[in-house]
Amino acid sequence: EPELVFASVKSFSPATVANLGPGFDFLGCAVDGIGDTVTLRVDPEVNPGEIAITSIEKLSRNPLWNCAGIAAIAVMRMLGVRSIGLSMSLKKGLPLGSGLGSSAASAAAAAVAVNAMFGSKLDVLDLVNAGLESEAKVSGYHADNIAPAIMGGFVLIRSYYPLHIMPLRFPAEKELFFVLVNPEFEAPTKKMRAVLPSEIGLKDHVSNCSQASALVASILQGDARVLGSALSSDGIVEPARIKLIPGMEGVKRAALEAGAFGCTISGAGPTAVAIIDNAEKGKEIGECMMEAFLKEGSLKASATVTRLDRVGARVI
Repeated sequence: EPELVFASVKSFSPATVANLGPGFDFLGCAVDGIGDTVTLRVDPEVNPGEIAITSIEKLSRNPLWNCAGIAAIAVMRMLGVRSIGLSMSLKKGLPLGSGLGSSAASAAAAAVAVNAMFGSKLDVLDLVNAGLESEAKVSGYHADNIAPAIMGGFVLIRSYYPLHIMPLRFPAEKELFFVLVNPEFEAPTKKMRAVLPSEIGLKDHVSNCSQASALVASILQGDARVLGSALSSDGIVEPARIKLIPGMEGVKRAALEAGAFGCTISGAGPTAVAIIDNAEKGKEIGECMMEAFLKEGSLKASATVTRLDRVGARVI
């Protein structure tokens, strides 16, 4: 059993944008500024080897049915923690069902916090696997949210069996901004996955492979324009989901007309994400996207302009 290093730890995990258009279930990135915070402490009133959730909003306090709880338990099991009980409080900075990796952010923050309390013995892949246990119960076995939430930056999931994750480095000297527009509308991941086609044609397959490859190349080259163009060109998943989010077609059109390099649905939605290389321009694009949600979808929305989070979940 590892030695306890800290009696309490506070951790933060950023929001994530999964899929990035044509990269369904294998591409994602972390975005700066918004996310979930976990506070973890040794608690003599909790049974040894167990965890109790003492504070949380709108979600189950049962650690076996809570994203943060499942991930925390998985890390405790990996470490072999048997003689210490822990209590956790979770502050949600992300709306539920937003398409910004809300469940992954909770899981990532919890996993990193438990690992840190016991000297950070586990590596990144262990933490991702702990988070995947949580994701599998909540929204399906996919790592395009949990991997970037823990690792930061852009991430490519090359395979799941075995799990092989490849970080993609966007050049630090290049500017890249994400315009995130979140409407007052919930799009549960399970519902949004249910509408996906079970079969696709060869032409669509070739086109999406081409666009996903271009997206990866543009990330590595730091080419925001091509990145945006590729992100906008999903011909399989986005067309199946876009009609379920009121006004989304008009929002995408408004973003591109306002000068965005690209726009698509973030994760399962309903948040729309646009790409640009200038923060002020991003604010203008965000305004146009909010207006389109209201005009064409009768939905109020909020807009945030943010950068890539290159760090991922961390102790704060």
